[in-house]
Amino acid sequence: MHHLHLLSSSFTIQNPRLCPNHSLSSLHSSSPLSFTSRTPLLLSTTRLFRKKRSLQCRQSDYFQQQNITRRQPPNDSSFGGALQPRVFVGHSIYKGKAALTVEPKAPEFTPLDSGAFKVSKEGFVLLQFAPAAGVRQYDWGRKQNIMILGAEELPTRICEEGKVRKVLKVEPLPDGSGHFFNLSVQNKLLNMDENIYIPVTRAEFAVLISAFNFIVPYLLGWHAYANSIKPDDTSRVNNANPRSGDFEWSR
Repeated sequence: MHHLHLLSSSFTIQNPRLCPNHSLSSLHSSSPLSFTSRTPLLLSTTRLFRKKRSLQCRQSDYFQQQNITRRQPPNDSSFGGALQPRVFVGHSIYKGKAALTVEPKAPEFTPLDSGAFKVSKEGFVLLQFAPAAGVRQYDWGRKQNIMILGAEELPTRICEEGKVRKVLKVEPLPDGSGHFFNLSVQNKLLNMDENIYIPVTRAEFAVLISAFNFIVPYLLGWHAYANSIKPDDTSRVNNANPRSGDFEWSR
């Protein structure tokens, strides 16, 4: 018993991990018997408190996931894949004399025999003007629509639809506080000549221009083309296209 008590006390005092400031001379002053018998106790105690760590390589799983993702069709219902939930967005501006609503319309795609897709109809931005019918009330039954592709078709947009002529003009206000939208509609069949006027502040106009510039590539369907580009297909596509830059310069 006396020998075991001596071992336990010497272990707690001379453990270098528990007493980092303890001098090395005290270790050499211990008896050889207690030092040799204390060594397995120190190792076993260290192993009890040592945490198990493991490192696993997930590189193969990552590349497998990438390959599965590339094989999937584009995430768009127009490509014939799984039906995605439809999302409708728009932006409205309400004024005293009229209201303006801006809505983007997605392009349409047609599948080809090769399995690819082609844009059959480009998208557009639909502008709807509704005259006021009272205080904070608008007559949407008399609304007038006009389609534009983007901000580059402003400040003047002329739309001829048979005997219906629509002219949209966007001009700055005299005081420089914003712009005004003026939609003129002439319908010879109904003998109608209507003008809808709505002022737009500078901040509201900046929001519209930013939205137009952002949505134009999506209206043209270029986002679908960009998502379909693969690094291993670029050289093959460029070689198959005779109208590349090198071909034009060599003519």
